[in-house]
Amino acid sequence: MENKEFYLGMWVTKDGHIRHELLPGNRYDEARRNRKSAYQGNYKITGNHIDYKDDTGFTADGDFKDGILYHAGMILYKEI
Repeated sequence: MENKEFYLGMWVTKDGHIRHELLPGNRYDEARRNRKSAYQGNYKITGNHIDYKDDTGFTADGDFKDGILYHAGMILYKEI
């Protein structure tokens, strides 16, 4: 298991259309294309697994593998 601090920051699809910012305090902010803050909510990381719950109650999850986030059919890379 990696240090949870590693997961903080911006995760982006290769085309840049989806951007997940994992914030301290277990909050996230997701942008979609030109729509900033399209979704916001809480996340919880357990091992290499992440569970999301947005502020409307919608839930989703994903897994980190080899420094890549696999989430809902999307592949996101950490922006450095």
